[in-house]
Amino acid sequence: MELHDFYYDLPQELIAQDPLSDRSSSRLMVMDRATGEIEHRVFRDIIDYLNPGDCLVINDTKVIPARLIGEREGTGAAIEVLLLKRREDMKDVWEVLVKPGKKARIGTRILFGGGKLVAEVIDIVEEGNRLIQFTYDGIFEEILDELGQMPLPPYITHKLEDKNRYQTVYAKHEGSAAAPTAGLHFTNELLEQIQKKGIDIVRVTLHVGLGTFRPVKVENILEHHMHSEFYMVSQEAADKINKARQNGGRIICVGTTSCRTIESAAAEDGTLKACSGWTEIFIYPGYKFKILDALITNFHLPESTLLMLVSALAGRENVLAAYKTAVEEKYRFFSFGDAMFIK
Repeated sequence: MELHDFYYDLPQELIAQDPLSDRSSSRLMVMDRATGEIEHRVFRDIIDYLNPGDCLVINDTKVIPARLIGEREGTGAAIEVLLLKRREDMKDVWEVLVKPGKKARIGTRILFGGGKLVAEVIDIVEEGNRLIQFTYDGIFEEILDELGQMPLPPYITHKLEDKNRYQTVYAKHEGSAAAPTAGLHFTNELLEQIQKKGIDIVRVTLHVGLGTFRPVKVENILEHHMHSEFYMVSQEAADKINKARQNGGRIICVGTTSCRTIESAAAEDGTLKACSGWTEIFIYPGYKFKILDALITNFHLPESTLLMLVSALAGRENVLAAYKTAVEEKYRFFSFGDAMFIK
């Protein structure tokens, strides 16, 4: 399989720049993956497609305000730092992206908030990312909340007025550099209605890395190396998912991140155990899903690993035909865009 097999033409004006005022009023394209047949609905209608005994798996990660704008000590030159992941083995050390990277040699010190937060570049690692060590007085998370901005994807150029709109209503565990965007369509009211219908809502956690947006640069997609992301599956989540499968319920994931979590954690027979760790799972056509039955997802970038995952579930031809229809029907694309339910 080659990269251009996953290309589609998207007019720039269909990239959603702002979230809708009502999360659940997004459009919903429903696709039968066996036939490729399509229906056009509104997102809150998702409840009509969920049956008692089904299990809805959500990713409760929380986006941190990971974008910091600072200045280089000594010159005052502007430097942007994007926090990717905290190093567990070193105190106050993060792996980051730095722009402009050439200015961030080892030993460079960057001041944020007039020196309220100071970062020193201590190493240069894979793909030119930097390791930086922070020094500060107080509680790091509180300082970050004050000085940091939401790390919106590069295709969103509008300013986000309310940073909670780049969080799901169920976000809990801090650690993501990007939102699990399929979950942005849910309101608390809709989740309550789903539970009342007899659908179990199960929380897992996968901290979304910026590699989600990293373009595939090799023509042979099998040569692409996936970024690693940290995930957690609790005993309660594993038990609920296993029980639903034993009783004939479907496992429906909200977003590619929830899908990648349970597919990483599942045994070959589709059973799930409580676990945590790092996953580099790359799902593309030919992959046999061990546990997932259906997927709620947004519309993804051309030639992206996320589009490949969706194609693995529903078939590349079906997906590209559905995307062509979405363009013709002027659906809104990407993070703040409309949704798709693949059943």
